[in-house]
Amino acid sequence: MFKKLIAAAFGVIFAISLAVSPGANAADNPFIKSGYAKFIQGDYRGAIADFDQVIELNPNYAETYYLRGGAKMGLGDYRGAIADLDQVIELNPNYAEAYYLRGGAKEGLGDLRGAIADFDQAIDLNPDDADAYTNRGVAKGELDDYRGSIYIERGIAKGRLGDYRGAIADFDKAIEIKPDYANTYYNRGNAKSKLGDHDGAIVDYDRAIEIRPDYAYAYYNRGVAKHKLGNKRGTKADRKRAIELNPALKRR
Repeated sequence: MFKKLIAAAFGVIFAISLAVSPGANAADNPFIKSGYAKFIQGDYRGAIADFDQVIELNPNYAETYYLRGGAKMGLGDYRGAIADLDQVIELNPNYAEAYYLRGGAKEGLGDLRGAIADFDQAIDLNPDDADAYTNRGVAKGELDDYRGSIYIERGIAKGRLGDYRGAIADFDKAIEIKPDYANTYYNRGNAKSKLGDHDGAIVDYDRAIEIRPDYAYAYYNRGVAKHKLGNKRGTKADRKRAIELNPALKRR
């Protein structure tokens, strides 16, 4: 699991040049490329030294802390990784991958509840992250809270296969076990929307938002459902609120 988590940290390396202007002295810094090369070779200490150089030049670039956190995980330095990922989240609170990676570090330290909280946040920010659902299910299983989560994970899998009615049945069971979990209502709403039951979807999104008033994706998808029903005013209001909570949704 942790090898996959570490590899995920370096997935952003190809997006860095697009995310940062040349004047920011981070994406164009040769230490980024050499640090990545050292990581691939298993030289985590060398990678960290290179990322240290980048951070010294630009201490406000979240991705470098993210990458260094991944290298620290390669050394098993989970506390050091968490410190770097804390910094990422301070600089960019909507960085879903940072919550995901930090959740892995917390799990490595045996902080299962902390790991689940981070996986929850990663899913809130990116509900399509299948790995976050999987790792959250594993952590819950270790806390003996697995029965509800297995229905959620199976429901998500059924939804991905187009079995939306089967997905709804699983989400129904999960809600019976744990009726105050916003993500389950959100996912059931998505399945209902796929079946054309936009009114039912809105009811579920309403419940998700009632439980988690800052659930940006629930606002966004509720707006989509309202649009399908011709509710232009409701669509505009939900989209506006979603973008206020998560500006990245403006690009959708």
